[in-house]
Amino acid sequence: MLPLLLLMLLALLQVGLLARDDLLLQEAARAGAREAAVTPDDDAVRGAVVDAASALDAAAIVVSVEREGGSGAPVAVRVRYAAPIAVPLARWLLPAEVDLVATAVMRMEVG
Repeated sequence: MLPLLLLMLLALLQVGLLARDDLLLQEAARAGAREAAVTPDDDAVRGAVVDAASALDAAAIVVSVEREGGSGAPVAVRVRYAAPIAVPLARWLLPAEVDLVATAVMRMEVG
């Protein structure tokens, strides 16, 4: 009984870590969309995303920017992150990594 309880607690801890990563990714997508709204530079958008998600592995973050038209048109920033399973023994229950995706859309102020 005790080993099963411990395993369930470790899995619950991992789910909490994934939820934290998802919240960080949502905030990073919003930061990227804010940057994309004021600058046409995609590298600056990626920098804003990575800065906002500083607790995540920057090498595992993929940023895509979709612009439609000029000033006043929407710009969408999509951020993907392959979140690793970090808790020991939870790897036995869960996949090696979980794909998290966040998207934010704002109106462009430049263009």
